[in-house]
Amino acid sequence: MSSSDRSLQTVSVPSDWTPAGWRARPAAQQPRYPDEAELAGVVEELRRLPPLVTSWEILTLKKQLAEAQEGKRFVLQGGDCAESFADCESALVSNRLKVLLQMSLVLVHGLRLPVVRVGRFAGQYAKPRSADMEERDGVTLPSYRGDFINQPEFTAQARTPDPRRMVKGHARSAMTMNFVRALVDGGFADLHHPEYWDLGWVGHSPLSDDYRRMVAAVGDAVRFMETISGTALHNLNRADFYTSHEALLLPYEEALTRQVPRQWGWFNLSTHFPWIGMRTAALEGAHVEYFRGLRNPVAVKVGPSVTPEQLLKLVDVLNPSNEPGRLALIHRMGAAQIAEKLPPLLDAVRREGHRVLWICDPMHGNTESTSNGYKTRRFDKIRGELETAFDLHAAAGTRLGGAHLELTGENVTECTGGARELTDTDLARAYRSTVDPRLNYEQSLEIAMLIVRKQSSLARPLTP
Repeated sequence: MSSSDRSLQTVSVPSDWTPAGWRARPAAQQPRYPDEAELAGVVEELRRLPPLVTSWEILTLKKQLAEAQEGKRFVLQGGDCAESFADCESALVSNRLKVLLQMSLVLVHGLRLPVVRVGRFAGQYAKPRSADMEERDGVTLPSYRGDFINQPEFTAQARTPDPRRMVKGHARSAMTMNFVRALVDGGFADLHHPEYWDLGWVGHSPLSDDYRRMVAAVGDAVRFMETISGTALHNLNRADFYTSHEALLLPYEEALTRQVPRQWGWFNLSTHFPWIGMRTAALEGAHVEYFRGLRNPVAVKVGPSVTPEQLLKLVDVLNPSNEPGRLALIHRMGAAQIAEKLPPLLDAVRREGHRVLWICDPMHGNTESTSNGYKTRRFDKIRGELETAFDLHAAAGTRLGGAHLELTGENVTECTGGARELTDTDLARAYRSTVDPRLNYEQSLEIAMLIVRKQSSLARPLTP
């Protein structure tokens, strides 16, 4: 079927789809609950709980993602590798919001584009694992799969999957979203006062002078526009924020998938922007089956093992109507493989006329273990993959429309390198992640500045 034929199709829910249809497919990365009756009871309880997001927020985000596909916006997607229930506290949430605001300020100032801010929070409580079981000192227990499912302590009680944790996760997600909305609606994101977004590092960071110049320039621009218009620019006193998480735990996602008044189809109301991870993207698998019937914009992580043929089939299933803003492809190849593995995928998707949003995840393909036992990511490799991604998209005639990052607003030492040149010996000083290493606030801002510099270097000069 040609791309023009696809674009003329009516966008609708597949007639053979239901929220529970995934149960007839092979479901990877699902926990083994000891009591199926208890699990069923929890799912029914979740069905009655209020949703976490609204259909109109979801549709607004889809429109903005469609604009990002066309180069009219840039997507910044960032947050924790895996949230923990213990981290649902005001200081951590507000610092996470601050660093995303700071990064988006850099991007808006440098790219001269609106930024779509998408947080990896309010639901990122489940993580895929490479093995179902973990062995320590001759004892074998289920792997820790995130706070949605079990606990990280290596005891039989902590590691036993508990369905009641889904209800607790829903509550933590609701609290996080409520606090973020209150901050944003209360002026926390006011562009009249970007200096309020400072974290403690600004006074002593090697990047502080650059950041302060950007803050001053934005403030001057806002005051200038208000002076010549004679009125306050009220639309600058808030910023839209959207949530995203890997929709891994399918019983939870099914329970939050609902129909709403005055809208057709089904919405996942646990998040605005769910994605499928690389380990669960099998064409005939349960996750792809579940995702194909949602009206949400959705994303898929694309790794170096994916062939062009596999990717095209996946795109056809997830976006058969070629709907703008519907599908994002988040490539995560690793710095060593991206130059070889990404171009054939870009060429295949462009050749078939698929309208997708390309996003680069420079984190997950660059994870390694150090000699002192820490899992880390080298900043040079993160930067290298991101820079190469921009070059490859430019060469292919496609557009890199966003970045997907694991980051935190805290002063952690989990990724080495960056402006402070963290080394392996620094990891022990402030390593707090229970799963994957994250960029700290300073490294995150450095990435935002890198994106601006790289995009500027690729921009074509204006014709006189």
